[in-house]
Amino acid sequence: MQNIDREVIEKAKQAALEVLLHNAHGPYHGLPRTAGWGYPEPYTRDLMFSILGIAASGNELLMESIRSVLENLAHNQTKHGHIPSLVHDKDDRGASDTTPLFLLGVGVFRKVSGNPEFLQDAVEKALDWMDYQSPSDRNLVAQQPTSDWRDEQWTIGYGLYVNALVHCYLRLLGKHEKADSIRHDMSRFTVTGGVMHHHVHEGLVVKYKPYYAFWSYKIYSSERFDLLGNSLAILSGIASPSRAVEMISWIEEECAGMRERGELAVDLPPNFFPFIKPEDPDWHGRYAEYNRPGEYHNGGIWPFVCGVYVAALVAAKKYKLAAEKLVVLTHCIQLSGSGREFGFNEWIKAQDGKPMGQDWQTWSAALYLYAAKCVEEKSTLFFDEIP
Repeated sequence: MQNIDREVIEKAKQAALEVLLHNAHGPYHGLPRTAGWGYPEPYTRDLMFSILGIAASGNELLMESIRSVLENLAHNQTKHGHIPSLVHDKDDRGASDTTPLFLLGVGVFRKVSGNPEFLQDAVEKALDWMDYQSPSDRNLVAQQPTSDWRDEQWTIGYGLYVNALVHCYLRLLGKHEKADSIRHDMSRFTVTGGVMHHHVHEGLVVKYKPYYAFWSYKIYSSERFDLLGNSLAILSGIASPSRAVEMISWIEEECAGMRERGELAVDLPPNFFPFIKPEDPDWHGRYAEYNRPGEYHNGGIWPFVCGVYVAALVAAKKYKLAAEKLVVLTHCIQLSGSGREFGFNEWIKAQDGKPMGQDWQTWSAALYLYAAKCVEEKSTLFFDEIP
């Protein structure tokens, strides 16, 4: 890494911290904002992901802010253990990823605070809730369409991302036997072209490809690539070291091909590819307005997801590539739709690299800090202890 890159990264880290401190107090009970101006609400999933960067920063004010978020989520938890989608609104329910993200967040906070019993009652209730999300009454949990962070994209049944989160929190909470079962079930070769045999349980491995499927349920599945889910699979140890290396090579080769075809203008992977197009059977009419190819959840480049990918590269010991991608990510977060020096925008359009959505996004800033810390220390904080 050149000195000029190090200087820009240090400047970006300070800017990220400024974003997080600015967003630490919002208009809803003093809880953090999801973005500097556009999203004043405290969205659970955004703030739970931000714990990784906040914990890596070591900033006491931010740690107290995130403690308040966790305590409010526990207070607003339903009687069955479900965690709401908005921290302050106990009636805003229905997300498939908020409860596993809460458990992940508590796991990280416990490690940083040294308090292994933090919110134990709420944790037990949340674990019970997650147990009931498995239709087969085994290990993999299922979800409804548009119920995870992709609120404009269909994921049906056993989604990779949510199940990777389950594996993450089980590891962080020390529940390794159950985590081993999740890993085992996810590794079954069942995505085989529409044939479901009764003696084979659902899984998420795609035959002849190194990555895990987007989702799978009985005879239906999607083999499109989910960057966040697969990065979490590498980070938490679902993917073996050899599979992780093979997967990363596949990602980089596919992205090179997209750049050659004019589908990708930035040297970072889209959150999802190949893009869903109007002629594809998994296209939905609403996508034409809200989820076009190369945009938003249908292949947009999300800085927070790329931060997790950089961490996954470190986990796979691809240190040089991780440093290179961090530099590219740094230049991307400098882009701004509002003219600010560092935009930390919500997402970036794949085909032209234009920053889109709200700027000063909390999770964009937080996961940048986390990625930078991982590259600096050649270690994946909070995950490097996972067996």
